[in-house]
Amino acid sequence: MSKHIEKLKKQLIEISEVVNSFRSEAVQVRVVDKLLEALLESEKTDGEGVELFTKRGYRQRAESENGVYLNGSSRLGKKPGATKVLNQLLSTDFFDVPHSISSIAEYCKENFDSEFKTSELSGILLKLANENKLRRERSNENNRFEYVRV
Repeated sequence: MSKHIEKLKKQLIEISEVVNSFRSEAVQVRVVDKLLEALLESEKTDGEGVELFTKRGYRQRAESENGVYLNGSSRLGKKPGATKVLNQLLSTDFFDVPHSISSIAEYCKENFDSEFKTSELSGILLKLANENKLRRERSNENNRFEYVRV
């Protein structure tokens, strides 16, 4: 690592005269940013081929082969949100028969491994009903709303 720092220091000394010739600090920062961006592009990976930095210098999550990031989190851990799941259900035959909010939540839990509260689903279902994608009907059995495809 110190070898890279020494190399960078040497390169900065070489370009400092050119950079300092600009009067505007904003221009100086922009020039240095472009130079560092080009440097990072040329030396983008470390010895193992794992990408460490983006062009802005922020540390990226280095990912191992099994899909787990080196910091321990998983890229597979993030589940789709309620809107995405309900839109996926719209593209299937699920809403061909009426379903209550609780049955929709239970179906999402079983089939999408996503646990949604009925309060999370109700607003989205109402929006889909207002967009005429679903029809909202009161059930005669329990006086609750059920949702069915239009």
